[in-house]
Amino acid sequence: MARTYRIAVIPGDGTGPEVIREALKVLLAAAKKYVFNVETTSYDLGGMRYLKTGETISDETLNELRGYDSILLGAIGHTDIKPGILEKGVLLKIRFGLDQYINLRPVRLYPCVKTPIAGKSSEDIYYTVIRENVGDMYAGIGGAVMIGTPHEVAEQTMIYNRFMVDRCLKYAFEYTLKYGKKATGRGDKNTLALIGKSNVLTHVFDLWNRAFEEMGRMYPDVTREYYHVDATVLYQVWKPEMFDVVVTTNLFGDIITDLAAITQGGLGVAAGGNINPDGVSMFEPIGGTAPFWTGKNAINPLAAIGACALMLRHLREDKAADAIEKAISETTPTMRSMDAGEMGMSCTDVGDAVAGRI
Repeated sequence: MARTYRIAVIPGDGTGPEVIREALKVLLAAAKKYVFNVETTSYDLGGMRYLKTGETISDETLNELRGYDSILLGAIGHTDIKPGILEKGVLLKIRFGLDQYINLRPVRLYPCVKTPIAGKSSEDIYYTVIRENVGDMYAGIGGAVMIGTPHEVAEQTMIYNRFMVDRCLKYAFEYTLKYGKKATGRGDKNTLALIGKSNVLTHVFDLWNRAFEEMGRMYPDVTREYYHVDATVLYQVWKPEMFDVVVTTNLFGDIITDLAAITQGGLGVAAGGNINPDGVSMFEPIGGTAPFWTGKNAINPLAAIGACALMLRHLREDKAADAIEKAISETTPTMRSMDAGEMGMSCTDVGDAVAGRI
C-alpha cells in the first residue's frame, strides 16, 4: 500500500507562492512515479497576515504543525514590517518550538551554472554545511539598557551546553558516514570539519573541540579536521573542493552558507532544511521574498524544488529525491541564467521542465 505524507505548506510572501507552486508540481510528479501520496494543507503565515491581523504564529498553529510529516516553506518577509518581527515571530518560533536543531545546507554547483570563482566546476563545489540551529546568539540571551543615551549598553550572549553540541555533532558524524565523499564514491575518505574560532572564543570552542574529539573516537571511518571560520571563508573561494561535510555554530553557519550560496550560482538554486531528526522538519529555498519580482512569473524556482528533494530524502524517499536532483541537473544547462528575469524561461517553464524530466 502506498504511503501517504501529510505536508504543511507555508507559501508566505512575495514570490514565495510562485516558487512553491512549481515545487509542488515537481513533488507530485515524483510521487506519481515512485508511488507514494502527498496531502498538503496550506497555512496563511507571513507578512501579509501580520499586516492584516497583527498575528505572527499562534501556539495553536504551532501545535498543529507537529502533526505533519514535514513542512515546506516559500518565503516570509515584508518591507513594511520592522526587521525582527517576522523572523522571531514566525521563523524562529517554528525552529525553536519544533526543536529543529539542525540546519542542513548542501552546496552544489549544478552543470552549466555560472560561479564567480574562476576555474571551478560542479566537481569542485560539492559539499555540505551542517549548522547548529537553535543555540548561539540566536537563543536571545541578552538585552539593552540606557537606550538612546550616550551610555547605552547592548549585550547578546553566545550560549551552548554539552547536550546541544553533542546532538548536533552526532547528526554530523552520521550524515558524513552516509553522504561523505567516500560513501558516495567521490573520494577516498569521509571527512567532517569543525568550523570555529577557538583562538578567541576560547570557552565556547573548548566545549565544541572536546566534544568533537571525544565523539570522533566513536566514528573511526570519519576523518576529522578543524578550521577557523575566517580561514574557512578564504578556502570557500580559493579551494572549495577541499570540503566534504562541515559542522559549525549557528552564527558562523549563517554567514558561511550565504557565501556558499553565491559560489553555487546564487540564491535561486540554494535550498536548505531545518531538521528535527525525531520530529517535524521544515524545508525551504534560501532566498527571500524578492518583492520586485512578485507576480511576474520570472523568479527561479529551483531552490524550492531542491528543498523538496531534501524533504523527500529526509522522509527516506531516496529514489524520488535522486530523481528530482537529476532532473534539476538536466534542466540547468537549458537555462540562460539562474537570475530572476534572465533565465530565458518563466518560473512556470522551469517547473514544467523539471517535472517533465521526472
